[in-house]
Order: sequence, then C-alpha cells, then structure tokens
Amino acid sequence: MEKLKINVVIAGRNYPLSVQNTKEEEGMRKAANAINNLISMYEKNYAVSDKQDVLAMCALQFASKIEISSIEKDSTSREVVDKIKELTLLVDSHLK
Repeated sequence: MEKLKINVVIAGRNYPLSVQNTKEEEGMRKAANAINNLISMYEKNYAVSDKQDVLAMCALQFASKIEISSIEKDSTSREVVDKIKELTLLVDSHLK
C-alpha cells in the first residue's frame, strides 16, 4: 500500500508526513489544528516568550487528557467488575 504524503503546519512550521489513508490524514490535520488553536489560546492568555514553552504546555495538556481518560476508564472497569462479582454472589446465594 502506497502512503499518502501530506504537509501540516504547527506553530508556523511545515511538517511533511506520510500517512496510510485518508482517515489518518484527517486525524493528523485535526490534531495539527487543535495544537495550533491551543497555541493561540496560550499566547493570548499567558505571557509566553518562547514557542518551546507553548509547545510544552500543549503537549502536557493533550497528554494529561489521555492519562485522565485512562484513569477514569480503569476506575469504571473496576467498578463494573466489582458489581458483577457482587451480583454473581447474590445469584449464587439464591440458587443454593
């Protein structure tokens, strides 16, 4: 399968990328757009003099969202497993 060549612009710099398909292209373009929007927000609301600082803040923002989502998912999974165990014990007690 031939890869698609695309360019995305992040913080005013061009980044040539290779993607597998149009879905991946769409995802990359949406991600670049989200990063650029966050950069603009940080530059407007905070006294940031270095693009590196802004990019680090963006990376932290996106990475923390992923980690928080993972923590919440793990917590929900544990709650579901605990509830299933509780219901299984309840059913077992009524069958005996």
